[in-house]
Amino acid sequence: MPQGACRDHSALQIPCGYLHCERYFKSQAGRKKHWNASHPTFKSAPVEDEPEEPHNNFPADHDDFPTDSFDAGQALDEPDNLEMKFWGPGDKLYCNYHPKLNGRPCDAAGQFLEDGAPPMPPLSKSPDDWTPYWDRVEFETAEFLYTRNQMSAGDINVLLDLWATTLLKHNNKPPFADCHDLYKTIDSTPVGNVKWQSFQVKYTGEKPAYNVPPWMNESHDVWYRDPHEVIRNMLGNTDYAAEMDYQPYCEFLTDNDKRQWQDFMSSDWAWNQADKISNDPDTTGSTFVPVILGSDKTTVSVATGANDYYPLYVSIGNIRNNVQRAHCDAVAIIGFLAMPKTMKEHASCPKYRKYRRQLFHLSISKILDNLRPGITKPEVVRFGDRHYRHVIYGLEPYIADYEEQVLLVCIVCSWCPRCMSHHKDLDSESLHRNCDHTEALVEELSSTDLWDEYGIISDLVPFTNDFARADIHELIAPDLLHQLIKGTFKDHLVEWVGKYLHLVHGKKGAEKIQDDIDRSSGQLIIALVASFSGLRHFLQGRGFKQWTSDDSKALMKVYLPAIEGYVPTDMVCTFRAFLEFCYLVRHNIITESTLTKHIKAVKEPWRRSSRYKALGQMLVTNQRLDKLAASCIDFKSCGMLNGTCLSETLGALKRKRARTVPDLCTELAIPHLYNLLCQFLFEQVNPDDECSPSDVPLARCPQFNGKIQVFNSASSTFYAPSDRSGIGGMHWEHIRSCPLWRKEAPCYDCVFVNTDAGVEGMGGMDIARVICFFSFMFEAVLYPCAVVHWFNKVNDRPDEDTGMWIVQPSYDIAHLPSIGIVHVDSIYRTAHLIPIYGTHAIPYDLKYYDSYDAF
Repeated sequence: MPQGACRDHSALQIPCGYLHCERYFKSQAGRKKHWNASHPTFKSAPVEDEPEEPHNNFPADHDDFPTDSFDAGQALDEPDNLEMKFWGPGDKLYCNYHPKLNGRPCDAAGQFLEDGAPPMPPLSKSPDDWTPYWDRVEFETAEFLYTRNQMSAGDINVLLDLWATTLLKHNNKPPFADCHDLYKTIDSTPVGNVKWQSFQVKYTGEKPAYNVPPWMNESHDVWYRDPHEVIRNMLGNTDYAAEMDYQPYCEFLTDNDKRQWQDFMSSDWAWNQADKISNDPDTTGSTFVPVILGSDKTTVSVATGANDYYPLYVSIGNIRNNVQRAHCDAVAIIGFLAMPKTMKEHASCPKYRKYRRQLFHLSISKILDNLRPGITKPEVVRFGDRHYRHVIYGLEPYIADYEEQVLLVCIVCSWCPRCMSHHKDLDSESLHRNCDHTEALVEELSSTDLWDEYGIISDLVPFTNDFARADIHELIAPDLLHQLIKGTFKDHLVEWVGKYLHLVHGKKGAEKIQDDIDRSSGQLIIALVASFSGLRHFLQGRGFKQWTSDDSKALMKVYLPAIEGYVPTDMVCTFRAFLEFCYLVRHNIITESTLTKHIKAVKEPWRRSSRYKALGQMLVTNQRLDKLAASCIDFKSCGMLNGTCLSETLGALKRKRARTVPDLCTELAIPHLYNLLCQFLFEQVNPDDECSPSDVPLARCPQFNGKIQVFNSASSTFYAPSDRSGIGGMHWEHIRSCPLWRKEAPCYDCVFVNTDAGVEGMGGMDIARVICFFSFMFEAVLYPCAVVHWFNKVNDRPDEDTGMWIVQPSYDIAHLPSIGIVHVDSIYRTAHLIPIYGTHAIPYDLKYYDSYDAF
């Protein structure tokens, strides 16, 4: 390439300009692209007094919805002692807070402060103190290479050599000499330094005189980090300061005093534990910190074998669900449990099986040992809001799948870990299990009777017996991924459909129908589901051998309408009830982030290791990641990470679209579009006129002949707490209206349009398909609009079987599509329509992007 053909690197930094936005850009085009994505022109009208309803983008200075949790309560018997606060738009909600464990701030010595006393001033730190890094460039280089890019040591050396080559002529050098210099710098980080420790365990029981089984002489390393220090770091995290509950509470609707729940500190369990703790007068004014535990064996490589790990995780119940779901390091790994193995001839030995089980409990008890004093006696801890508080800990739910629940509760497999129902009749009414009752049974009955009649393994002791106020039967919490999504949906309901079809239609008939539902012989029901933002698309239907959690969750969303017509209505209703339950559960509990933590804490560090004695390398990787995350929080809290270091921005090539209304009429093939625009303007300019715009003569309507700007998409932001929504619970998605999406086919999304704000739910909304987004100025007012094709509701209520609303495209008396123009403020969010396939064959060459037009 001739010299000078390459562009020079630009150091130009242009601020975004919107309030509270810290982005910087190198070009006007980059900033414009950012505006269109993050601060779009198209904004939905705010929904007054109803924060739970979705709406489009807020102004830049809009605060997030209140995320205070709801609580459960027994203290309603003492209404005079309760602290009550109203909150939410129009004071629609009120909370009753626990009167004794109320999280009162104190000083470092533990003396309580007066109400309203300011927190301790932040630790003094120079804005140029990037210790152990030289400057911001060095820190962001380390964070990018190690955390975000996860670059290998060899590639880091190559990159630094290339970097150094460009700097030699300037007598300068790159931030790090090589990968070892990078690792050494990260390791010297003074914050986030909870070191890994280990202890050895081995069998100490009676051994035979001869032919001692190898497992009796083997020792096992258990690696762990002090959970006490990990939890104190969580409490002191400034990112959580406004997203943490300091006392249990109950939340009610002001209008009818109806109770509602959301975050953990709103639970009955948290309130009841606070009642028990507050019996000790020394705990008055303390903050109750529930400790959540979770574990799950994971395999990092099936092909190479012997790569199983047993991570133990911890979190705290004070952190709200929106933070947990956003995976903001609110779940930490604190240990890798030992996994003894032996030869098959010894695997069924009772002594070996008891050793494996008790090793699990003794290891967890040892790891949690430093938490034991703080469970009965308060200690002073500095929180992220810079206040000190007395803290009292308590073991909270332990999240595990069924196999681990059996191990935790010390029961026989196939028995219930929560109740005493016989394993052959789990639906029968029975008492709940509790540790006192179990201990009484162990004292009175033989081990055989305990095994046969109660499913209890008498010679095992759960780790919770070593901790105050901990009953393992109360702490057991389900693992959503393995028990609900994979277990109930994949292993039971989907298999149930297959067995039913095989029983009714025979093997060949069942295979043909499943091909219709799936893909194999050319029928594409699941594969034909229209694309939708955030939804995985199954181009080959359901025909994959190994299901991941994402496979199961994505298939759940499209499977219900696919089976309708092939199975009885009762089976459809069963799937409907199950899906509704899944959505309800995900709104109210915090387990998903624990499950997904496997990837970042175990699988990714393993992939970065040499695979030889990988555990030690994985521990180092996790520690370095923690140090980088802690440095990021530390620098951010001091205001040192505002803006960007140097952001690269690519200008987007814009497709030429119509610039006038007549041109848009031609482009969309809608001849009467100009008349619709005039009627739209009449409605906007005369909002109080009761006449229908379609009945107003065009001569009375405002006339517009100016320029327009056409957009291929708009963005919508609405309140929807989930994994993908971040701490504020605000979900952002694209609404597409593009003549050529990803160089494949047109893409015109459907949306919910608010047509009657006085009616709740679908009664006040209609469905429409967006044909085009455009905006124009009329009499100094900007009008962002959408051309839509209306859909009609088939009934005034959802379908009785599926629980879904059924709609169909609307046409006028001339059998032409019913077209309208709506203000973007009336659009709530995207709507995903799934066809009613029926049982007829579907052409093989029909594509998913033709779905809305073909049905």
